[in-house]
Amino acid sequence: MTYDLMGVNMKILGYIFLFAFFAASYQVGSQVLSESDTIIFFGDSITQLGDRPDGFITLIRDTLVTKLGVNAPRIINAGISGNKVTDLQGRLVRDVIQKKPTIVVIYIGINDVWHYALPGLKGTPKDVYESELKNIVSKIKASGAKVFLCTPTVIGEKRHGTNPQDTMLDEYAALSVRVAYETNSTLIDLHSAFLNYLRNSNPDNLREGILTVDGVHLNTAGNQLVASEILRALQEEKLF
Repeated sequence: MTYDLMGVNMKILGYIFLFAFFAASYQVGSQVLSESDTIIFFGDSITQLGDRPDGFITLIRDTLVTKLGVNAPRIINAGISGNKVTDLQGRLVRDVIQKKPTIVVIYIGINDVWHYALPGLKGTPKDVYESELKNIVSKIKASGAKVFLCTPTVIGEKRHGTNPQDTMLDEYAALSVRVAYETNSTLIDLHSAFLNYLRNSNPDNLREGILTVDGVHLNTAGNQLVASEILRALQEEKLF
């Protein structure tokens, strides 16, 4: 029996070519963002303010337009001041699922912790925070969207362990990490990013002014840090 080695080699090369073609087509069609995609930023006042000229949502939008041009995705800001996880749950269908997003970036937790310290307001118990957040993420994923889940950042910028809510923020950030892991969502650990930045950039132990204007809401540097962390996560998922 004789073999046509040239024919066999050509067949192998043909299979390799087809595999490379379909792999490239899958990446372009299924992974890279385009004008047919929608990104929703879902959160509280920190997100609501993200559309300002120096806001993190504006920075992300500008970066995607620069990278993708007319193919940049639509971006929706769904942040509302004072929101906790229970508030997100109440408006999940109207503000997220009905808009058929491709990606949802959830940035929540500050008010769930902060409201424990404010007279007349109630924070969110840890078990409720975890269960509601997991339910929200699960519903979004069931609708077909990819979820990027951010940990809550800071309440006060002084040395970690000296702000009144530092311990609680650590606990709630850990719950967000667990929810991301259990739901197979992409984690963006803003809490750690902020603590690392402040450790190196707040030698005078200021309560505010390094990444925030008031200990919570972002200044220009804070917006740049959040935008860079979210963009890095999108790049790691090969979305642009």
